[in-house]
Amino acid sequence: MKHLHIIGICGTAMAGLAVMAKEQGWLVTGSDNGIYPPMSTLLAEIGIPLQEGFRLDNLQPRPDLVLVGNTISRGNVELEAVMDQDIPYCSGAQWLYEHVLAGRHAVVATGTHGKTTTTSLLAKVWQQAGWQPGFLIGGIPLDFGRGARLPTGSWVVVEGDEYDTAFFDKRPKFLHYRPKTLIINNLEFDHADIYPDLEAIRRQFRLLLRSVPASAHVIANGDDPEVRALLPSAFSRVITYGLHGDHPFSAQLESSDGSVWTLLREGTPLFTVRWSLLGDHNVYNGLATAAAALTHGMPHAAVQAGLEGFQGVARRMQLRFEVGGVAVYDDFAHHPTAIATTLAGLRARIGSARLWVVVEPRSNTMRTRVHQERLAPSFALADHLILARPQARGLSPEQMLDVDAIVAERLQRPSRSEAPSAATVANGHEAVNLLKQHCQPGDHVVIMSNGGFDGIHLKLQQELCPT
Repeated sequence: MKHLHIIGICGTAMAGLAVMAKEQGWLVTGSDNGIYPPMSTLLAEIGIPLQEGFRLDNLQPRPDLVLVGNTISRGNVELEAVMDQDIPYCSGAQWLYEHVLAGRHAVVATGTHGKTTTTSLLAKVWQQAGWQPGFLIGGIPLDFGRGARLPTGSWVVVEGDEYDTAFFDKRPKFLHYRPKTLIINNLEFDHADIYPDLEAIRRQFRLLLRSVPASAHVIANGDDPEVRALLPSAFSRVITYGLHGDHPFSAQLESSDGSVWTLLREGTPLFTVRWSLLGDHNVYNGLATAAAALTHGMPHAAVQAGLEGFQGVARRMQLRFEVGGVAVYDDFAHHPTAIATTLAGLRARIGSARLWVVVEPRSNTMRTRVHQERLAPSFALADHLILARPQARGLSPEQMLDVDAIVAERLQRPSRSEAPSAATVANGHEAVNLLKQHCQPGDHVVIMSNGGFDGIHLKLQQELCPT
């Protein structure tokens, strides 16, 4: 049994790789700062020992191989020891290809938005068909309860992240995966901390297209102009899908909230999907999944059953609780487009009910002014906006998102009640206090953060609970 040690094990992707390695027969250990659920709980349940903090002792006994998470930088005491002692090390993406993807059919889902949901849908539909996929997903699909599983057959579905790989490898993770089926759902500017502009991201997607074999498939959103512009770089067979225009795979919306839609192939209706997801953006995710599955000959019934049975992904418009007549949702959105499309789906479902949106600008891009002009309009469908002040973490005041300007613009709109139409807060605790004062039965509250936000969900549930 070989010993694999993971520096930075509690990230979603690295924890997933730990699960795969354990299932493959490795002795797996790991270390991280701030060990926290759900990853720590998952790793403990499958018997992977974790060490809080980075120390030289964590490398005893000497591991055969070390995986270095992409949050780990030079100066980390374990990393420095690994390099000084010539212990073999690599990135998680490299390990995934060499030990799991090589020799198998990798279905890789990419795009600025929807990667986690699409990959989770692929895993569910492939499982429904009995194709026993392995998967690595940057979230927790509720159908599986974890984001990774070692394949028992030839299929692996992978979330293709465009973020960089490691301190020594600044290529996107997805360039390691060599997909046999590549899905490109959309493309926008994001990750301003590592990409100077949209063209830099386009360049990486063009390189990705060149890594797909000529006999393989590219499943592409033909409605997205940025995606269409990439397709001449493909050497493989390209199949498009969309809600508009002439595509091999398309959808006819049967409900305004996206919860019912009919799948068409070459204009011929195949079946109608009735599922729990909301919004046109999720219809695109479903179309991408169906197009990939049907292109590979999956039975229609399995595709339909997989889509309709999909339970969703933790923190992707997840209804966390309803108490005192108030429904509270958890969502990961941290980009203006994702925010706007998510809120549009919910608004179509709830009609004229009051909608609160609570946002923690936490990602490296959201904390800056990169999306300053686009962010305010993305909240247009909300009745009330609570916006947390971002943490500086190395940014000057001139670089940071101007939350006061966004709130000032929103305050010009009339409020539907005595509650303010917009407000800033310092943290999640202040947001809970504001919601406690003003929420009413029938309200819907969407909390948007890609972090813990001071445990806001549990605190809000406790405060809203009737005494």
